[in-house]
Formats: sequence, C-alpha cells, structure tokens
Amino acid sequence: MTSLIQLVDHIDWIRVIDVVALLLGLLYLWLEYKANVWLWVVSIIMPIEHGYLYYARGLYADAGMEFYYVAAAIYGLVMWLGHRDESGKRVERPITHFPAHRVLPTMVVGLALWGGLYWLLTHFTDSTVPVADAFTTALSIVALWALAQKYVEQWLLWFVVDLVCTLLYIYKQIPFTAALYAFYTLFALFGYHRWKSQSI
Repeated sequence: MTSLIQLVDHIDWIRVIDVVALLLGLLYLWLEYKANVWLWVVSIIMPIEHGYLYYARGLYADAGMEFYYVAAAIYGLVMWLGHRDESGKRVERPITHFPAHRVLPTMVVGLALWGGLYWLLTHFTDSTVPVADAFTTALSIVALWALAQKYVEQWLLWFVVDLVCTLLYIYKQIPFTAALYAFYTLFALFGYHRWKSQSI
C-alpha cells in the first residue's frame, strides 16, 4: 500500500491531465469536422481539465475562459438542435456563411474583449504573456460563438487561435496540448473546406 501511495505521489498529474485533454481534444475535433452535435457534450467535459491545466501554468485568461466554454457549450447544443417544424420533426441548424452585416460588429466586440482582457491580466494577475493570452481568449470567445451559429468561417477564426496557442503552449512547456493545437491548426483548413462544401 505504501509503494502505491509513493507511486501516486510521483506521478506528474499535469502531464496526465495534458494527455487526457489531448485525447478529448482529438475526439472533439473529429466531431466538429463531422458537424456532429455530440461535440458540445465533449466540450462540457474538456473545460474542467483545461481550466486546471492552464491555471497551473499561469495562463489565467485561458483558465477563466473555460467557464465561458461550459456556458457556450450549452448554448451551442441548444442552437445546433435547431427547432421543430409544423409536424413536430426536429430540424437541425444548417451550415451557413458569416453574414456580411455581422463582420464589423464582431470585429469591434473582439477588439474590445482583447483590450479588456489585456487590462485585467496586466492589473490583476502575474501573467507573463498578457498580450497573447488575452488575444487567444478574446478570439476564442468570438470563434465559439461563430461555431454555435454554424458559420463556415468559424474554422478560419480557430486557425488563427490554434496557431497562436501552439506557440504559446510550447513557450509555457505544455507539450501535449501544444501538439494538439498544432494539429488543430492544420485540421482547421480541412474543416473549413468540408463545411464550405456542405454549406447552404
């Protein structure tokens, strides 16, 4: 029993959580690529692990973002389930393009979020990467909203987020999550082309 306790004490739990997060992330990505509504269920579980991981590495905005992810996952699930038609049959939300009239307001909101998060990080935390942390968090908020709307262009937003996150996580020595985000970066291009071909 003592040896088992000693073994548990020597386990690098950050690495274990990092690996499990990697596996869940791959599952999530596959479900998103297939436009499968179950991605929202996985995205309720992942924030718990990612939140702990990011907080342990001093990525406070990313850690706080996980609370938003849970709420957004519930919202996305409701949005993707769509509505019922006159006969009572459930009609899923279709894949569409980002409306032109929403581009400017979305950019303004994204920049405001970036600035606000940067201010919070520089005034209330000891973050060593406030610009990048605030940027990826702000753009992730916008991208997740676009995913909930089932816009094709959400993949392009995630491409930028994933690329910056890959570099950030390498710098912060979270190798498995960095590898996951590198894969996300590449996969976002494939996802974009698949969704574009299925859009209305």
